[in-house]
Amino acid sequence: MSEHRRKPPQPQGGGRAAARRGQSGSSSGRRAAPRGATGSPSGSYGPDSYEPGGEERPYGGRAEARRAAQRSGGGRRRAADPGRAGRRGAPPAGRGRGPAAPGRKRFIDYPRAGKYGWRRWMPSWKLVSGLFLGFIGSLVAVAGIGYAMVGVPNPNKTALAQNNVFYWADKSQMAATGGQTNRQIVGSEKIPKAVKNAVVSAENASFYEDKGIDPMGIARALANMASGGETQGGSTITQQYVKNTYLSQEQTVSRKFKELFISIKVNSKLSKDEILSRYLNTAYFGRNAYGIQAAAQAYFGVDAEDLTTEQCVFLASVLKGPNLYNPDGGVGSNATPEANTARAKERWSWILDRMVEVGRMPQSERAKITTFPKLKPKTSSLTGQTGYLVDIAKEYAAKKLGLTADQLDRGGYRIYTTFDKKKVQELEAAVKKTQKSFLDLKERPELDKYVQFGAASVDPKTGAIVALYGGEGFDKGHYTNNANTTGVPVGSTWKPIVLASAMQYGTYQTEGEPLSPMARYNGNDLVVIKNQQGDPIMGNDGKPFRQKNEGTKAWGMVTLKKAMEQSINTPFAQLGIDVGLSKTRNMAEAMGIKEESFDKGNLNNVSFSLGTSTPSAIRMADAYGTFAAEGEHFEPYSVTKVLKDGVELPGFEKPKGSQAMEANVANNVTDVLENVVKNGTAKEKIADIGFPVAGKTGTTDKNKSAWFVGYTRELSTAVTLFRTDPAKGELLSMNGTGGVPSIHGGDIPAQVWRDYMVKAEASYDDPEPFPEAEPLGEIINPSPSPTPTPSATETEEEESPSPTPTPSATKGKPEPSATETCSGWGWKCQDPTTTGGTDTGGTTTGGTDGGVSTSPSPTASDGSTKGNGNGGLFGGSTG
Repeated sequence: MSEHRRKPPQPQGGGRAAARRGQSGSSSGRRAAPRGATGSPSGSYGPDSYEPGGEERPYGGRAEARRAAQRSGGGRRRAADPGRAGRRGAPPAGRGRGPAAPGRKRFIDYPRAGKYGWRRWMPSWKLVSGLFLGFIGSLVAVAGIGYAMVGVPNPNKTALAQNNVFYWADKSQMAATGGQTNRQIVGSEKIPKAVKNAVVSAENASFYEDKGIDPMGIARALANMASGGETQGGSTITQQYVKNTYLSQEQTVSRKFKELFISIKVNSKLSKDEILSRYLNTAYFGRNAYGIQAAAQAYFGVDAEDLTTEQCVFLASVLKGPNLYNPDGGVGSNATPEANTARAKERWSWILDRMVEVGRMPQSERAKITTFPKLKPKTSSLTGQTGYLVDIAKEYAAKKLGLTADQLDRGGYRIYTTFDKKKVQELEAAVKKTQKSFLDLKERPELDKYVQFGAASVDPKTGAIVALYGGEGFDKGHYTNNANTTGVPVGSTWKPIVLASAMQYGTYQTEGEPLSPMARYNGNDLVVIKNQQGDPIMGNDGKPFRQKNEGTKAWGMVTLKKAMEQSINTPFAQLGIDVGLSKTRNMAEAMGIKEESFDKGNLNNVSFSLGTSTPSAIRMADAYGTFAAEGEHFEPYSVTKVLKDGVELPGFEKPKGSQAMEANVANNVTDVLENVVKNGTAKEKIADIGFPVAGKTGTTDKNKSAWFVGYTRELSTAVTLFRTDPAKGELLSMNGTGGVPSIHGGDIPAQVWRDYMVKAEASYDDPEPFPEAEPLGEIINPSPSPTPTPSATETEEEESPSPTPTPSATKGKPEPSATETCSGWGWKCQDPTTTGGTDTGGTTTGGTDGGVSTSPSPTASDGSTKGNGNGGLFGGSTG
C-alpha cells in the first residue's frame, strides 16, 4: 500500500478534534489532511472515521466497526478514552456496558462491579458459597458452645414438683397442692416391659433409632412461638424427658434451644433404656403422682413392677394429658369424669392396637385384652369445698397464664383468690341444713339417691366469685363441681333474659321500639305459637304447635309482668319468636352466658325461650348480676394476683365492665322480678326476707332440675338442684324425691338461697335499694281481651291498661296462687286447677313455676330436635 493511503496514528486522549489541535500546534507544522485525502470511502472525517490504533475502518458501518474493535482489544482502550465516551454517550464505568475502571478491589463484591442490569445484583457463586459456609460455621460454633455449657439432668434433683399455694380473699392461706411427697425413683428393672412398649408405641415409635430430637418438630415449635401461634413441645421421648426437667414450663425460644442441646447430649451420654426409665420416673400421671411408681400406687394400689399389661397401657394413656384422660375428671368444662373416661378408654384401646402395629405386642396377646382396668377410688387432702375452689382458681389462672392445668400443677405459684371464707362456709351450711331435712336415704333409698346441690354467689359490681357450693367434697369422692355444672337446663330462670331482649330490641310488632312489660300476651294453655308472619309454627307431628303451660288454667290476656310472676309459659314462648331467638341469644351472651351452653337442638326452637340451655350456676349468678348492676356486665373471675418466684405475673387485673343493656331496661327487669318475690312463685320463701330482693324460679320438664336465681345490689346468687345417674351421666326425674310429688324452684332451691343470703347480707351494714324503674316501651294488646271463661278467671286488678304505666306500681292484690296459700315447705299443697307437674294431655311439664315443655318439640323452621349443651365457667376449654 502506498504511503499516501496510510492513516497517521491517532493521538491518545483527545479524539480527532484533539488530534487536529495537536497537529496544528506541533513542531512539524503539518496540517490535517484535506477532506478525502486519506482514501476513506466516506470521504469524511466524522467522529467515526477513524478507530484507535490507526487501523482503517472496514466497510459495513459503525456497528461492524465496534465489533471489529472489540475483537482486536480496542474496545478497552476506547472505553478508557473519555473524549470518545463523552461524544458517544457511553455510560460511565460501573453503570453501563463497560467494566469499571481499575481501582481498589472490594472484600465483598456486591453489588458486583463490571456488571450491568440484573447481573449487577446477582451474587456470584463465590459470594453465595462463602456466606453459606460462614453460616454453617457459626451454627457449629453456637452448637458447640451450647453443647459444652449444658449438662445431663439428674432425675434425683430435677422434676420435683413444688407446692401451689392458694389464698382466701383476706390473704389467709386456703390450701397447698402438689409437692414432692408423692414421688419415688425406681430402677429400670422395676419398670414393666409392657409400660415401656406401650409408651414407645404411643409417643415415639422410632425412639430406639432416632438421635434424641425431631428437627421438624423443633422447627414447627420455634416457628409457632416466633409468630405467636400455639406452642408445641418436643415430640421425642428424649425431648419430653428434658422438658420435664424445666419446671417453669415457659414456652420461649431460649428454653427450646436449651432443650435441643440437652436432648442431644442426653442421647449421646445415656442408653435408650436409661432415657426411657428416667422419663417414666419424672412424668406426671395425674392424681398428684410424679413417676411410674407413684402412679401405680395412686391408680391401682400396687408397686410398678406388679402392674398388669392392662394397667400399664392405662398409665401410658394418661400420659397424653392427665387433665383430659384421668377418669376422675379435671379442670374445665371439657374435663368431666364422663368425657375423660370416654377419652381414656378410646386411647387405651388405640395404644393396644398401636403396639401390634409397630411390632411391640403379638396379635394373639392383644386379642386376650378386652377389659378396661378398674381404678381404686381417688383420695384427696382437699376437704369440703376447698377442692372445688382450687379447681376454679386453677382453671382461671392457667387460662390467663397460657398454661395447661398439668403445667400449672408442677407448682411454684402463689394464687390469691376472690373467695370469701365466711360466705363459703355460710353457703355450705345453708345447703347442709336443707339437705338434712329434705333427703332420707334410709326411707327413700332410690328416690333420694343421686340428688345434687350446686350454688354460686357473685359480686354484681365486679364479677368476683365470692362463694360456691360444688358438692360433698373431694374427700367424699365427689369430684364434679356442681357450681360449674354442665348439662342442667335452667328452666324458667331464662325468661328474664327473653324479657330483657324484648325491652332492649323490641319486637316485629313494635318495629324495633322497646316493648313494655305491661304488654299483654295470651296466657292460656295450649296456645298456638305463630311466626313473625302470623303463620302457625308446625310441630314435629306436622300440626300447629301448641305450647303447654304448667296447668290448664285459662289466664286470658296477661301482661308480661303477670306472666313472669306466675311463670306462665305461653306468653314467653310467643314473645321469644316475636323478638327473634337470635336477639335473645345475643342478649344472653352479652350477659355472660357462653354460646357453648346454648341448647343446640333448640336454637331455632320455641322451647329455647323457656330455658333448655345449660349454663352453670356461676354463669347464671353472673348474668343476673347484670340486672343488679343496671345493665353493666362483668366477666366472673376468681383470681386477683399470682406470684411466681416472688414476682407478680401480669394479666390478673379486674375485668372491665361492658353495657349489656340500657340501664332502664335492667331496672325494669328488676322491678318485674321484685314482683315475682313479693307476689309470685318465690313469695312463700323469699317475700319477708327483710331487704330488697329480685329473683326468678325455674323448673324443667319432667322435674329433672329446679333453680332459684336472685340478687340484691350486693350479691347475685344461683342455686340449682338436680338428680343425675353417675354411670350414664343422664339427668333423672325428681318426682317423688324428698317424699313430695315434684320439686319446684320456689321451694328447695329458694330455701337454700334464703338461708345463705340472710347470713351473707348481714356483712353489709346497709343493703342498697334497687334503682327506680322509669316507664319504658310500647304496650301492645292493652285490652285484657279475650276474656277467659268466668270459672277459670283470675282477676288482674293490679294491672293497669294505662298507655304510660309505672312498671313498679301495684294497684291491687292478685288472687293467691297454690303456693301462696300453703305454709311451710308446701310440698303437699296442690292447686286443683293444675296437674301438679305430672301428666296433662300426655306431656310432662315440670313444676308450678312453669316448666319447660319439650314434648312435642316444636320447630320454627327446620325441624331441629332438642339436644344437650354444656355450661361451665369458661365455656370448655375451662379455660
